[in-house]
Amino acid sequence: MYKGKSTATNKSDDAESRRRINIQQMQNVLLIWLDSNIDETNDDCQNTITKLRRAVNDVNTYTNGDQCLEFVQTIVDKKVCMIISGSLGQHFVPRVHSMSQIDSIFIFCNNRKHHEQ
Repeated sequence: MYKGKSTATNKSDDAESRRRINIQQMQNVLLIWLDSNIDETNDDCQNTITKLRRAVNDVNTYTNGDQCLEFVQTIVDKKVCMIISGSLGQHFVPRVHSMSQIDSIFIFCNNRKHHEQ
């Protein structure tokens, strides 16, 4: 007969532990939104940025691909998640796709078939 210790897991403790791990992981994530139409004075744009910051503290917006690329090249020890407009994505994605700091790239465009690989 087995006389070892038994352990019971508490579902709320497990959920809390996963939440802490997710928060720690998200602190290491940098979100970059590249879109030539970003207008931070626009209410809709401000609302979108606010919602993004609820998920990731570090949100950077760019309207210029070259400035964005310069910034990405300076990033060390963070994972970069990018949201890129379809019009800029055609030229920008090939420039950053293989960079080690890039974790994921999302193309924000109405023409889905044009960007699928």
